Amino acid sequence: MSDYLVKALAFNNQVRAYAVRTTETVGEAQRRHYTWPTASAALGRSMTAGVMMGAMLKGENKLTIKVEGGGPIGPILVDSNAKGQVRGYVTHPQTHFDLNKFGKLDVARAVGTEGYLTVVKDLGMRENFTGQVPIVSGELGEDFTYYFVSSEQTPSSVGVGVLVNPDNTILASGGFIIQLLPGTDEEVISEIENRLNSVPAISKLIEKGLTPEEILHTLLGEENVKILETMPVEFHCQCSRERIADAIVGLGKQEIQDMIDEDGKAEAQCHFCNELYQFDKEALEELKESAQ
Repeated sequence: MSDYLVKALAFNNQVRAYAVRTTETVGEAQRRHYTWPTASAALGRSMTAGVMMGAMLKGENKLTIKVEGGGPIGPILVDSNAKGQVRGYVTHPQTHFDLNKFGKLDVARAVGTEGYLTVVKDLGMRENFTGQVPIVSGELGEDFTYYFVSSEQTPSSVGVGVLVNPDNTILASGGFIIQLLPGTDEEVISEIENRLNSVPAISKLIEKGLTPEEILHTLLGEENVKILETMPVEFHCQCSRERIADAIVGLGKQEIQDMIDEDGKAEAQCHFCNELYQFDKEALEELKESAQ
C-alpha cells in the first residue's frame, strides 16, 4: 500500500481532520540518512506533521519546519508543499537511546525541550509567514498541537507515530490532525476528547494496518466523518545536478579556477536527500565558461 493522505470534515462540518500514512516516505528518509531508531522516530514524526500541514496549503505554497530543542539530535528540518511532497533531515542521524519508561523510543530526550518549533510558510507573498513556539514536550505531537493553538489560534490535536523494526527499517508511520472550527458545539468537543483518550497510540493503529480513512473513523466515529479528498504522499527532493551546477556558476570564475587548481574536481551533497553530485575537471571548465 502506497502512502497517502486524506482530508475530511466531521460532525456536520464543525471539525476539520487529516490523516496520513507515511511508512514508505519515512522509510525513504531513513535509508537516505541511515538514521538510527530514535532519530528515525523524531524525523518521521516531524515529516508526518509537515506533510499534513503542507496539505493545508494551496497551489505552489510551501512551508519549512525547524525543530531545535537543544537535544543531542540537533536541529530537524522539514520542507513540504501542497502536493503531498515532503523531505527532511536531522543533524545527527545516528542518535539512539534506550527505550523510555513507557517502553517507547525516547524522542523527547533526543530532541530536547530547551528551544523552539518554528514554521515558515511561503504563501507567494512578499513576506513569509513565520510562527514560533517553545518546545513543550519534545515528543513532537504535543509540540505541534501547541503550535496550532498558540501560533494559528486553532484548537487542534496532533498525533504522529513511527515504529522501527529491529534492523532499523520503518515498520509503520503516520499521523492525524483534528482541528475545531470556530463555533464547534461543546458536546462535540467533549465527545472528541473522550474518543481521543480511549483510542490506542497512532502508531499502533497504523501497525494494525488501518488506512487513513479508518484512522479517522476510529478517532471520530465513521458516522461522523465525511472524506473530502485523498492525495498521494512521497519523499521528494527538489535538488538536481542543474541546481548544484547553477550554484557553482554563481561562485564566479576565480572560485571555480581555484577548485580546478586545488582538487581538479568538486562535489556537493544535498542535506535533505544525501544525494552526492560530482563535477570533474572538464565539467568545471565548462561551468567556468558560463560564470561571471
